[in-house]
Amino acid sequence: MDLTLTKKRSTPWAATHGVDGLLEQWRRDRRVWNNIVLDETLEGTGAKSVPIPETLDPRLRTALAARGIKSLYTHQALAFEQARSGKDLVVATPTASGKSLCYVLPVLQALATDREARALFLFPTKALSRDQEEALRALMKEAQLDHGAVTFDGDTPADARRAARERSGVILSNPDMLHAGVLPHHANWARFFSGLKYVVIDELHAYRGVFGSHLANVLRRLDRVARFHGARPQYLMASATIGNPREHAARMLGHEVELVSESGAPRGERRVLLYNPPVVNAELGIRQSYVKASARLTADLVKAGVPTLLFGQSRNTVEVMLKYLRDALVEARLSPELVQAYRAGYLPQQRRDIEARLRGGDVRCVVATSALELGIDVGALDAVVCAGWPGSVAALWQRFGRAGRRQGTSLSLLITSSAPVDQYVASTSKQLLGAPIEQARIDPDNVEVLVQHLKCAAFELPFEADEGFREVNASQVKEALEYLSSHDVVHAATLPGGKTTYHWSADAYPANDVSLRSLGWDNFVVVDLATDKTMAEMDWRSTHTMLHEQAIYQHDGKQYQVEKLDFENHKAFVRAVEPDYYTDAMTYTKVTVMSRAQQSMQPRCELGAGEVSVVERVVGYKKIKFHTHENVGYGDVRLPEMQMHTTSFWLTVPEDVLQRLIEDGAGTRPDLLDALRGVNAAMHTVAAVGLMIDPKDLGRCLGSRDGSSSRGEHLYEPTLFLYDQVPGGVGLASRLFDEREAVLRGTRSLLEGCACEQGCPSCVGPGAMNSLSPAGERVGERGSRKSLALTLLDALGVHAVS
Repeated sequence: MDLTLTKKRSTPWAATHGVDGLLEQWRRDRRVWNNIVLDETLEGTGAKSVPIPETLDPRLRTALAARGIKSLYTHQALAFEQARSGKDLVVATPTASGKSLCYVLPVLQALATDREARALFLFPTKALSRDQEEALRALMKEAQLDHGAVTFDGDTPADARRAARERSGVILSNPDMLHAGVLPHHANWARFFSGLKYVVIDELHAYRGVFGSHLANVLRRLDRVARFHGARPQYLMASATIGNPREHAARMLGHEVELVSESGAPRGERRVLLYNPPVVNAELGIRQSYVKASARLTADLVKAGVPTLLFGQSRNTVEVMLKYLRDALVEARLSPELVQAYRAGYLPQQRRDIEARLRGGDVRCVVATSALELGIDVGALDAVVCAGWPGSVAALWQRFGRAGRRQGTSLSLLITSSAPVDQYVASTSKQLLGAPIEQARIDPDNVEVLVQHLKCAAFELPFEADEGFREVNASQVKEALEYLSSHDVVHAATLPGGKTTYHWSADAYPANDVSLRSLGWDNFVVVDLATDKTMAEMDWRSTHTMLHEQAIYQHDGKQYQVEKLDFENHKAFVRAVEPDYYTDAMTYTKVTVMSRAQQSMQPRCELGAGEVSVVERVVGYKKIKFHTHENVGYGDVRLPEMQMHTTSFWLTVPEDVLQRLIEDGAGTRPDLLDALRGVNAAMHTVAAVGLMIDPKDLGRCLGSRDGSSSRGEHLYEPTLFLYDQVPGGVGLASRLFDEREAVLRGTRSLLEGCACEQGCPSCVGPGAMNSLSPAGERVGERGSRKSLALTLLDALGVHAVS
């Protein structure tokens, strides 16, 4: 949340030597400074302010004055005037620019002048809505507005829910609750919907892909229900910097919106550093652990008294770094409680306690996943450390923006891993500051998503035969309803005047079967055997990799061993242990082509895109020793498969091409398959950079179009897959197919341009240099993985850009 809505707090460690002193210390330390590949200073900017508008209610003016706010930033004043004129708008200014006031002031102005006015605030997470509730209620109290503001989510008690429906002027919620807990019961919310004047959507940039496509359809349903109750709400949206804020907002609402993008907020000076850990194995291109480097440099910041936020890539990484940081603080005779973790899986009360301690200044550092990437108020921070590339330029600046929310020098530090995209960023670090911001993309008309929400809408209100669904025309809606009618989901009834209406006729409650985030609703709970109490929760997918039996589950810097996983009842039972290792799951993936939507027959290979089935199974786990990161053992895992239908781009290598290379002595079949895995890794890097997406959004696999495993000696039509990591896909496969020539040429250029000799994590990966083929021949002895990959690309007719 923005500091414009919070009171300033002092911190007891502010008088220590801080950012500037630590930077000077690092500069004298060759082990640190020799690995800094980017050191830039972004100059601060002054505030551009205008007087508070005369039209603002006097009570609000008094409340702002009591907080020391005697003027508005120019973007806040513009947003207020645009909203007052009745226009839908999106505010897209940097993090910490005071976006909250852009939508809070118009809403409170409406409440001040109309007792029956109502507003709905939507946030992507529960934590953010709770955080904003606290700030909003404080401002309303100071402005003597007694309308009330209540968070309505899964944690809200029953009596508070009734009060929210009947009396609250502002409801703060999330899309999931609106979808399943409010719209299906809109008759109980008649008073609220009849007075609904504003709908606020904060963190608009978070709604992309499948989640954003679902939200656009939820808003279609919201508009329909609001019209039924006689209201036409106005939309106020706020977004961090993305490449297409106006287009994204317009796609979300189905019509054009106004854009406010010129920030008038001041910004302190920011030092931006990129630390690329030193190479520890030149042959394989492996660098020092970025996790250990991140913990070490962050420990320096904490010991220097710098309020710091450390972002990790996963829950496991966060917990490992938390342990390393606390160990370092104990060694320095500082309290380990100065560092806290914040991630999904912690229970709501624990997360709120951490947030309060951060705001109160009792904590110097928080180690977090992307849960804190959004605008949750964690007080004044002077440094942000990103352990690994966060996946996009937009995500990087969103995280960096959490520091420097006050005047003075702040530090933004990116520590790259050995992963290909990380090394690409490190090698082009000078371009980072001017890199284009990625665009947010959604597809609300995706048939699978649209039909699901038409079912929900029919449950909420009957459809008339000539009724559209916002921008979806009536003929398309009727076609979908006829399809649902043929499956006895809706019933077509003819009224006396000959008019046809479609009524919900199935027994099921449709919203319960539609998950907006494409994840199962049923989380697993983690139960401590020592106390028989629930200590955490885990989503269905993560349970396979983190809560299998004998896994070391890490929570708040402590380790627990999973003794039993009750899959049927969604419970994991753990006991506290003190191991010297943690566990890392190993997965096996199989992709099968279901249908071809696009196809291109090349002289020496086939390129295609279409629907695929992805089956993923956790087959075992590794034991990784703390601090040294040695692999000290393995274990088996026996859990059900996870299956997903999505879309993929693929490249199929004809059998005769492989056979010719074998006959020419280029390598054995295992050699060539290993090289194909390297080509797949390089293609994945090029595709992620070219599409400007998080690499985790795109899966990769070497398989066969007929579903054969890539592990056998004989393989029919080996195929390289790059697939959407979300069910149904979000269009990445078709975009890759359209850019197929550029992807293949870029793959060749990446391999030729890499300075390694044998193959490294920056290009094809280290390869299977020491494994044996079934014939007893050492894989790779006829050529490195990299050289074989280039030979394969030659055979496929792929050449670099001339």
